[in-house]
Amino acid sequence: MKIHILGICGTFMGGIALLARESGVTVTGSDENVYPPMSTMLEEQGVTLSDGYSAEHFTDDTDCIVVGNAMKRGIDAIEAMLNQNLNYTSGPQWLHENVLKDRWVLAVAGTHGKTTTASMLAWILEYAGLNPGFLIGGVPENFGLSARLGDSPFFVVEADEYDTAFFDKRSKFVHYHPRTAVLNNLEFDHADIFTDLQAIKTQFYHLIRTIPSNGLLVSNANEEALDDVLKMGCWTPTETFSGTDTRNSAWSANYLQADGSVFDVLFEGEKQGTVQWNELGAHNVSNGLAAIAAARHAGVPTKHAIAALAEFKGVKRRMQLRGEVNGIRVYDDFAHHPTAIETTLKGLRASVGDKRIIAILEPRSNTMRMGIHKDKIAPSLAAADEVIMYQPDGLDWEMDDVVAALGEQGVLLNNVDAIVQRVAAIAQSGDHVLVMSNGGFDGIHDKLLDKLK
Repeated sequence: MKIHILGICGTFMGGIALLARESGVTVTGSDENVYPPMSTMLEEQGVTLSDGYSAEHFTDDTDCIVVGNAMKRGIDAIEAMLNQNLNYTSGPQWLHENVLKDRWVLAVAGTHGKTTTASMLAWILEYAGLNPGFLIGGVPENFGLSARLGDSPFFVVEADEYDTAFFDKRSKFVHYHPRTAVLNNLEFDHADIFTDLQAIKTQFYHLIRTIPSNGLLVSNANEEALDDVLKMGCWTPTETFSGTDTRNSAWSANYLQADGSVFDVLFEGEKQGTVQWNELGAHNVSNGLAAIAAARHAGVPTKHAIAALAEFKGVKRRMQLRGEVNGIRVYDDFAHHPTAIETTLKGLRASVGDKRIIAILEPRSNTMRMGIHKDKIAPSLAAADEVIMYQPDGLDWEMDDVVAALGEQGVLLNNVDAIVQRVAAIAQSGDHVLVMSNGGFDGIHDKLLDKLK
């Protein structure tokens, strides 16, 4: 079999390519952004890549075109595909039909924490000797790759609520049919495709309707929006978790270190063991509890899950330490929403105490670029001592009000080199520089480290 993937260099579609190759499928693909590291990884796996979306990239022996959700009508390859009546499908549908349909799927959904929780869950199953397959929207450091088939019934998938394709506007996750599902949280996001929070709740409800009654829902006890979804109808047993509240959740934590680096795991109020790991913040404690609960449903004893988390190495671009120069630490974080910004900074603050935090933010996600959450950005940055806001070209709104709300704490710059110069001028030994963006940010991390030298 041979497939051609449109939009192959995205994390999800690149993962589809890796799974297809591992299954013995011949894979070609095209994208407008064919560059390392994704291009290198795919080419090393025997995938032929083409630059741009031209119909000339299709060959007569292609059995199916797998269409990424960034594709739109009017693109040359899409128009040719439709006009020639070629066989096509979406990435999530291909995944279901060719990988997931006969497996025990463990899906991790939510506005925040999907990548980290899915990575924790996959690692727990791996640690237990279950050799799971997985498709994750990031690279877990324990594995070094974002997707693999595995040779057991278990498959962990990061379950994204974003739409499936231009011809299928349902959320990706409705295709996955999980037996075990984690619902981490639910807030308004993806304003480019959802009109309001209720529209996202409806998609989560569609997901819940696909989970069997012999499955398990693992849901955040502190999320009112998730409670609303469950009240719409639920036919599956539910276990709740909370990294902050021990009263109303089945899974909870007793903090032995304020930054969340050491905590007891409680189930129905009874201590199950102690996690001591490298992760920080209440949000990661919640992620860990959810992963433990989901793994338990798949048969992993809680004590083994706790032991596994002690060896969890994190995820690239999730509070990843990129380097340290002259006592100044530079981190990379995939921040895309005010809540994620706030929880990340609070976790770092709890860890570093009164040491100075310099936060650098690029508003790059579609929702951030539209200015939907602009009134929440300044409050989300309160835990930082210095804030540098980056105003990229083409932003739909001016960031002056955000900087004004930050007061002396904030400054607005529209040039990456200027940001690097400013950090180099003010940074001192002991400072923590946190770069937050869900894009490459023009290689700012390496530029900072080089300049600080």
